[in-house]
Amino acid sequence: QVQLVESGGGSVQAGGSLRLSCAASGYIFSTAYCMGWVRQAPGKEREGIATFYNDGRISYRDSVKGRFTISKDNAKNTLYLQMNSLKPEDTAMYYCAATGSGGVCTLQNFLYWGQGTQVTVSS
Repeated sequence: QVQLVESGGGSVQAGGSLRLSCAASGYIFSTAYCMGWVRQAPGKEREGIATFYNDGRISYRDSVKGRFTISKDNAKNTLYLQMNSLKPEDTAMYYCAATGSGGVCTLQNFLYWGQGTQVTVSS
């Protein structure tokens, strides 16, 4: 079954940390051109925040650089997002997403999506 399942969200105070996990099916993990984390705050558009390409490249949205770290565990078919120094503006639903085997790595090209996990940061 082709799927992505996120976990690890929750409520924290500003300055706190959370680690999100995304368990992926083996098919997605082995074939995706890129996998990433996307978030959507209430009333706002979805935004990509961290991406892991199949060639090892990593990219981050400027607003999370230095605070968030994306990583993969190939043995567990799992993508992670370590979030440190969280701010109230990081409050959002966080989604794990993946492209197919080719193309470009953009929100529009993410083919597979998880159900999302809520992150709430209080001041």
